[in-house]
Order: sequence, then C-alpha cells, then structure tokens
Amino acid sequence: MSVMPRSSLETLQDTRIDVAGLLRLLFDHKKMILAITGLFTLLGLFYAVVATPIYVSGAMIQIEQKKNGLNGTPEVINRPDSVSIAATEIELLKSRAVLGRAVELLKLDIVAKPRHLPLIGDYLARRYKPEAGQALAAPWLGMGAYGWGGEQIKVFSLDVPEEYLGEPLTLVADGGDAYHLLNADDQLILRGELKKPVVEKGFSIEVDELVARPGTEFIVAKNRLLTTTLNYQKLLKVVEAGKDSGIIYMTLEDPNPQQADRILDKISHLYVLQNVERSSAEASQRLQFLRSQLPVVRMDLEKAEAAYNAYQTTAKSADISVETRGVLDQVVGIDNQLSELKLKRDEYDRLYTPSHPTYQALLKQVSSLQERKAQLQKRIQTLPVTQQELLRLSRDMQVTRQTYTSLLNKAQEQDIIRAGTIGNVRVIDTAQANVEQPAKPMRKVIVLLATLLGFCVALGVLFLRQAFYRGVENPEAIEQLGLSVLAAIPYSRQQERLEKERKGDVLGHTPKLLAASTPGDLANEAIRSLRTNLHFALLEARNNVVMLTSPAPGAGKSFVSSNLAAIVAQSGLRTLLIDADMRKGYLHRVFGLTPRHGLSDALSSHRPLSEVILPTEVPELDFISCGFAAPNPSELLMHDNFAQLLRDASSMYDLVIVDTPPVLAVTDAALVGRLCGICLLVTRFGQSPASEIDTARRRLGQSGIHLQGAILNGVKRKASTAAYDYGAYAYRYDAKD
Repeated sequence: MSVMPRSSLETLQDTRIDVAGLLRLLFDHKKMILAITGLFTLLGLFYAVVATPIYVSGAMIQIEQKKNGLNGTPEVINRPDSVSIAATEIELLKSRAVLGRAVELLKLDIVAKPRHLPLIGDYLARRYKPEAGQALAAPWLGMGAYGWGGEQIKVFSLDVPEEYLGEPLTLVADGGDAYHLLNADDQLILRGELKKPVVEKGFSIEVDELVARPGTEFIVAKNRLLTTTLNYQKLLKVVEAGKDSGIIYMTLEDPNPQQADRILDKISHLYVLQNVERSSAEASQRLQFLRSQLPVVRMDLEKAEAAYNAYQTTAKSADISVETRGVLDQVVGIDNQLSELKLKRDEYDRLYTPSHPTYQALLKQVSSLQERKAQLQKRIQTLPVTQQELLRLSRDMQVTRQTYTSLLNKAQEQDIIRAGTIGNVRVIDTAQANVEQPAKPMRKVIVLLATLLGFCVALGVLFLRQAFYRGVENPEAIEQLGLSVLAAIPYSRQQERLEKERKGDVLGHTPKLLAASTPGDLANEAIRSLRTNLHFALLEARNNVVMLTSPAPGAGKSFVSSNLAAIVAQSGLRTLLIDADMRKGYLHRVFGLTPRHGLSDALSSHRPLSEVILPTEVPELDFISCGFAAPNPSELLMHDNFAQLLRDASSMYDLVIVDTPPVLAVTDAALVGRLCGICLLVTRFGQSPASEIDTARRRLGQSGIHLQGAILNGVKRKASTAAYDYGAYAYRYDAKD
C-alpha cells in the first residue's frame, strides 16, 4: 500500500496562534496540571503554616520646630522646598550612634536559642502549651538534643575570641544548674553553672536562666556590634507621615513581639535623650560665646562713653542740637538694621545660593540701607565740625550700648533655655506590636502565589514535553511519513486491568487475553477492522506470514499481536502466533501457559514443530513461546532453521503472526521481516514521536523491508483529536443489538 504525497500547500506551516488548540491541549493534560498545581499549593500551605510568624512593632515620634527665646516662638527661616523638617532627624534616628547604643544596652549582639528540628521544629515549639507539672514538651523518638517546647535560656554576657565572632557555638544542658560549651567541631570549651561567670581559653560567659532537659542543645553566638547594628538598620523602617508634618512613624519586624517593643522603645528613648543633649549643648555653646563677648563689648562701651565725655569737656560742654539729634537717630537705626540683615545673610549663606530670589532680595535691602546711610553721611558733612564729632562719638556710644544690652539679654535667655532644655522631640506613641495578627507570613498571599507558580510550572513542563518529545496523536501525522494507518485501536481500561493482573500473577496460569474476556470492547472492534484490512493485503502478499514490530518498547505490540491472532482464530482461520522475542518474551503468560520448549529450542536444538506448538483456550489458535533465554537470538534468526520453520508453519496454518522485539532496540525485526509477506509497525498514541517512527521505517527500509502500514494503538478520546479518528468510535456492540 502507498500513500499519495501531499501538496506543498498542505505542508506549509501556519504562523497563527491556535488558541483553540492550546485550550484543547490544556484540557487533555488537566490531570497533570492539577497534580503539579496541587503539589505547589500544598507546599505553599505547608510553608504558610510552618513558617515563623513575624510581628511588627510601631511607634510615633513628633519633631517640633526649635524654639528661640523665652516666649517660645519658633525659628522662622524660609527653607528650600526640598528640605524636610524631619529629614535630618530621620537620619540621626537610624544612625549607628543611636542603634549601636541600643544594641549594646540590650545585648542584641548575643544570640541564644534552643536547637529545633529542621523544617517543623519551630512550629512544634510554638504550638506547645505547658501543662500542669510539665513545663517542657516530651521529645519525639528519643531526640532529646532538640528543643520541643518550653525551653528557655538567657545569657547575661558572652565574649569570644576574634576568630569566633559570628560563629555558632553549642551550649548543652547537663542537668541542674550545670552546662558545658562546645565549638563547631564538638570540642569542649568550658563548663559552667548558672549565674556564675566563667572565663576560660579566651571565652567568657554568664548564663542567668536555663530551663531544659539534660542533653538539650542551645545555639549561642557572639556577633560583631557593627554587623548587628547594620542588620537592625535594615530592619528599622522610619518614614515621615507627610511633608513638613514633623510626625515620624517607626516600625520594626521581629519574631518576638516583646523584644521588638523593647528595642523600639529603647531606640526612641536614646534618640530623645540625644536630642535633649544636642539642644543643651547648642544652648551651652551659645551662652559661652555670648559670655565671652560681653567683656569685650563692655570695654568698647566704656571707651565710647569716655571719649564722648572727654570731647564734651574739651568742647566746653557742647551739646547736640536738635538737627544733629534727628540725624543721629536715623544713623543708629540704619546701623541696627544693617546688623540684623548681616546676621540674616549669614543664615541664608547656608540655605541658598547667591542667585536665589530670597538671597537677592536681602542684598537689595542692604544696598538700599547703605544708600540711605551714604545720603546721611553727606548731610552730616554739612554740619559744623563740633556737631559732626559729637554725632560720631554719640553714635558709637549708642550702638555699642545697644549691642551690649542685646548681648546681655540674650545671655540671660540662653542661660534660662539651657537650664530648662527639653529638646524638640517627644514620643507620642510607645512601641506596641499586634500579637493577634502577625505581619508575616501572609498565608493567603503565599498560598495564592504558590498556586500560580505551580500552574506556571505545569504549563512549562507541558510545553517542554510537547516541544522535545511529542508523540503522534492522529493518523495524519503518520501518513505524512509515508505509512498508511490500517487501524487506530482505542485505549482500553479493561486491558489496563488485565495488565495489572498479569504483572501480579507470578505463575501466569490465568489467561489475560482481552479478546477472550471482553469481546465487545472497542479495542477488539478496531482489531476486527485490522483483520479485514489484512485479508485484502494478504491477497497480494508472497506468503501468509505477518510480522508486527514497534519503534520502541511500550507501544503495545504484544497486545495487538495476541488479540489479533485470537480474533482471526475466532473467524475460523487456523492461526499460529510466534513469540520471536527470545530475550524478554512474555506472551505465554497472556495465554496462561506454562513455559517449556519454544522458538529458541526449535532453532538451536532442531526440535520439530509438533514439540514447540502449544494449543490455547481459543479454538483454532496455536502458540509458539519464545522458549528459554538464548545467548544468541540474532544468530538463531539468521539461520536457515528459522526460514524452514516459517515455511512449515505457513503450510500448516491459514495465518502466521510473528511478534518481534522493537526495531530500534535490536535487529531481530529486520531479520524476521525479510521472510514475512506483510510487515506492520505498531505505534503508541501520544508516546511515539514522529521522528522515532520515521527512523524505524528507514531502518527497516535499509534492510530491504517494506512496511505495508502502521497501527496506532492506545488512542484516547481527547479534546485535541477529532471525534472519529480511525476507530475511535463512539459506539459499541451489545448483545441486544
């Protein structure tokens, strides 16, 4: 039989995405997708339940604007929009000066915890609730080295050599108040008792509390202070509630909510204390500066007064006229304004660039006052010489007196401020963790993500299987290789049950033939159609010998050959079935026959057919088993004895069916096929790739064997296959029909 070649138009690949095909593919492999997705869901659920809960402790701090003076008025300085009030304070709050001090005071660089069973140890310890008279949980399976619930340890101090920093040590309870410390190599470091410091070999430890069974192990470690501080810098979250709001929220995550509260409260306390100390230091520095300037200004004032009085005496009690008094007041006022603007300019130098509009406005004010001062200087020059000198001396004296008075007032204010410094930071909400609802793990989210991940993995596995090892699922794929499909045999659940029974029956005395047990099965109906096709094919064949082979194991070749022989025999034709797999043949177990002399014995020992032919329970069906395992099956099949055996059998029977090993595994099929009139290739639905079928066809062709057709076995009704594909019928024969 031959197949007409397809046109080039039919072989063109369609570049469009077949959405319907993808959906059918997913539906066909729904069990695998559900299995993988369910597995990931269970793993996610297991992690969500077993994972250590993480609690979040939160606190709130208010940062007020700094006060200036006794009336408590805030410093009003126009700052750039990019500068936040709390930006600097947040960085100070997260500084190593604050966090490092908190770590040192709370001894957070010391790690001490019971050793738990991996994976589920922490969960079991958390779930344990002490009962009356039983503070510790009983160990499982005698594993007393692990902590199972109720164990407690508190290390007051721990110092280790430099090379042991960050290295976990093992503390073992010895019973009572005794314990001993081991290194990573289980070498003894020291022995000690509770509440007694022990120093030995560069190690120093003091344990305040130890509640455990004798033999229970604890993990203790001394971390570097800097490392622990940097870790808490990552864990501490500090954010401002809003721009320029001055409200700061602090959060800290920790498995122990009480410890999280203590750490956060300690950080808040240290930060407030540092702020108070910083504010007090600023006030002290200002006061010291003011007090250092007071004597200098006092001396300048005395010199100015002395000069003014001396000139009055020399000028014979000359006094300032009304006109000069008016000019003097204006000059003094301008000088005071220039002094204030100079201080403001010094402040603006830290905040703005010279090109900033605010800075330019200040410079314009200074320039305007200097112009007014210059005009007054011209007016002063028109006055008499005596009045000019008196005006100059009087101006110096008044300006110096105002400066001295201002310094004296500010010194008094700073002294009072320093004495009552409370800082500009206060704690609004103390640390408090929600122990009823941990922040992590988010169980619903974890389970959902695990389910989505499982679904994606299932899709990946499915598409990889389809891409790298995709078995044929319709006869058209086989026909494109140049082979005609004689029959498509549906998948039979009854045959699956018989296969399980055959594997469980060690003796193999019970027949496991589908054609005999369930004649009306759809698979048998498809095999009957194969029998009809063989009838017409044998009319043109050189003999009545039919060979069945397969590309690889697992195609169902033995199932097809045994049931085909039984169905042909049921039609009244004398049929002989030969199991030519002299390596792993098992067809005798299908018929429930006891293995004895078979094909290998007939070929090697020249036994006649009458001694190797076995009758079966199926009328008109005889059987030749594979015989005892032969060391040289290929050599036996190449011998003339095998050709003579087939000629004798062909003359005695209407049809001879030879079951051979897979052609890609061994060369037996090529040796048998040269002596047979019809050669058929059995393929498996969804398991036999097109490349494998084509390789088998070409290998047989190289041996001069022409395949008359192929058989598609194990066809399953799938959404991705057509409804009526060569035997996948949607009906069955019943007795009443």
